[in-house]
Amino acid sequence: MQPGTKDQSIPERHPAPQTLWERLKEHPLARVGPGLITGVADDDPSGIATYSQAGAQFGLNMLWTMPLAFPLMAAVQSMCAQIGRVTGKGLAANIKTAFPPAVLKGVVLLLVIANTLNIAADVAAMGEVAELVTGLNRHLMTAVFVFGSLALQLFIPYHQYVKFLKWLTLSLLAYAAVLFTVHVPWSEVALRSVWPKFAMNSDAAAMVVGVFGTTISPYLFFWQASEEVEDMQANHRAKPLKRDPGKAEPELRRIRWDTWTGMFYSNVTAFFIILATAVTLHVAGITNIDTAAKAAGALKPLAGNFAYMLFALGILGVGMIGVPVLAGSAAYAVAETMGWKEGLERTTRDARGFYAVIAVSVLAGLAIQYSPISPMRALFWSAVINGVVAVPLMVVIILLVSKKSVMGKYTARRPIVILGWIATAVMGAAAIRMFIPG
Repeated sequence: MQPGTKDQSIPERHPAPQTLWERLKEHPLARVGPGLITGVADDDPSGIATYSQAGAQFGLNMLWTMPLAFPLMAAVQSMCAQIGRVTGKGLAANIKTAFPPAVLKGVVLLLVIANTLNIAADVAAMGEVAELVTGLNRHLMTAVFVFGSLALQLFIPYHQYVKFLKWLTLSLLAYAAVLFTVHVPWSEVALRSVWPKFAMNSDAAAMVVGVFGTTISPYLFFWQASEEVEDMQANHRAKPLKRDPGKAEPELRRIRWDTWTGMFYSNVTAFFIILATAVTLHVAGITNIDTAAKAAGALKPLAGNFAYMLFALGILGVGMIGVPVLAGSAAYAVAETMGWKEGLERTTRDARGFYAVIAVSVLAGLAIQYSPISPMRALFWSAVINGVVAVPLMVVIILLVSKKSVMGKYTARRPIVILGWIATAVMGAAAIRMFIPG
């Protein structure tokens, strides 16, 4: 071969074009941690129903709840994430080693019951919305969502399944988009977000209880702690921060960024839902919305088909996140309590008890659709149980994250602990108010 000539016998190698899945894996969203998924799961269909009712009944005067709830929710969730990443164990496993068995078993039993009832309300809402959009029978569509969600959890490894969940978080943008289709008095919105105008009667107090109870929920505590452990185990070189102090600073910084941004995304979305229903339903005199599907349906004649479709598709998207988080958090709690193998990265054969809890929780939620139990009554009792469980559980979380025997030198910072105690006081007052008639 002459110098400067090209050997035609050796073909040039060009990199194979990336598949769509490979491009998605490299996207920045794929590197976001459990905080984003946890935040979006908080805006599940039952949460959307609560926020919609707040906007429909009180107009702009319930917007203030979200700026107040954001730092409280973020503080509690960051403590849960820190417990999981520092100790390498989920929340239930840590409670098991630091508190009497009766404390753990009581909390976990109530959590499983509340989550199952919440799943029932969520899948019912998804079925109703799917019927509105497609015209197909709601019970058929509910079954499709239930078995589809269950199949993803049972048969797809966590490191693949979590990418699907992260992309579903974009569905929350639908509620921001709704606001571009309607008139919004932004100066009034700004004023009422910090200076509401309403009488604190029993109806208003009950709504505040409902909003805070929906926003700060026990199932999110267990989920985020366990997902930090799950992410750590997916990286085979990672160890609990107590045993790997060299990684502590960047990991704790990541947890803070991930959790606070995830909760901000969640609370801003809830703010938009309250706002969207306030400037449409409340203005039109529609003040009673008891399901997310009714909120979507009521928007259609007021804001048009586009807003209606955005609202409806958002419900389906967050439902596909909320149901796995509800079932998964119950499974983590039970498995850690019983000492079973657990984790969405494990196969069904390797963690039978863990996946059995997921299956039973989701299928029980489906069965409620065919029982005399109203899904909205199920949601009510779920809220009651969550209100009961949240307060002592938050006390336990703050004590855990403050114990050097549990966290080593990576105990929570004082501002976070203070916010945690404020959140506990707010939830305690809400729980007490829930049991006061009138």
